[in-house]
Amino acid sequence: MAAITASMVAELRAKTDAPMMECKKALTEAEGNMDKAEEILRVKLGNKASKAASRVTAEGVIAAAVNGDVGALIEVNCETDFVSKNDTFLGFVQSIAQLVADHNPVDVAALSALPLAMEDFGPTVEDVRKGLIGKIGENMSIRRFKRYAGGGQLAHYLHGVRIGVLVEYTGDGAAAKDVAMHVAAMKPVALTQADVPSDLIDKERSVATAKAAESGKPAEIAAKMIEGSVQKYLKEVSLFNQPFVKNDKQTVEQMLKAAGTSVASFTMFIVGEGIEKKQDDFAAEVAAQVAAAKGQ
Repeated sequence: MAAITASMVAELRAKTDAPMMECKKALTEAEGNMDKAEEILRVKLGNKASKAASRVTAEGVIAAAVNGDVGALIEVNCETDFVSKNDTFLGFVQSIAQLVADHNPVDVAALSALPLAMEDFGPTVEDVRKGLIGKIGENMSIRRFKRYAGGGQLAHYLHGVRIGVLVEYTGDGAAAKDVAMHVAAMKPVALTQADVPSDLIDKERSVATAKAAESGKPAEIAAKMIEGSVQKYLKEVSLFNQPFVKNDKQTVEQMLKAAGTSVASFTMFIVGEGIEKKQDDFAAEVAAQVAAAKGQ
């Protein structure tokens, strides 16, 4: 059986907000598997344990560059929130967002090789990045970008520098902008129920199945409970089915139809989404220091 350490319990608690003992029990049952333990907590405690999905664990900036039907969204990470507010760093991120829109690099490596003379830092994006690291004294990396071109009009919304959304649409620009703001607020994972990734559906079905099993209901009722939970989830995470954030009497799909507007796709970046940020365990550090002092 895998050893369950205090740091593992603390990590799961930070992800889920579940009580410490419940976290330890879940990790024990999951034999130390963090993802499985999180699912166990969701079964036992409900959606409170799903906070992990929205927890940001790294610093950085999201920027957008949009001109008509050509645009780009980019995420560049750094180590601290302090650097994410640095004007030179912000200028660097905005400049490379524009490069993505203008030059259509195939990946981060291709983007890094593009010319970007910026102050005295160097002729390419990579040279400038290294120069900024030397000047600021903190590591930074270009994580990801998404470019749109020629498929339709583009609307974008930035919530500060931490959330960015690009929406590809035809029709009314104001309605599309509202959709971009809605996406930032409600965080759908797909346009429609049919577009929700199968791995997310499988995970939700697994949780629903475990909950149904714990209920002790007959098999026929349990099956309906499972299917009901999955259908509820699909409506909650598909953009067109979500209640519109500015008017919850309408779905987003109904709002768009009334505005004579259609949305073909969207992209949302959240700073640090899915990145594990190193957490200093000060309590453990102090305990280690005390133990070392006693041993002297």
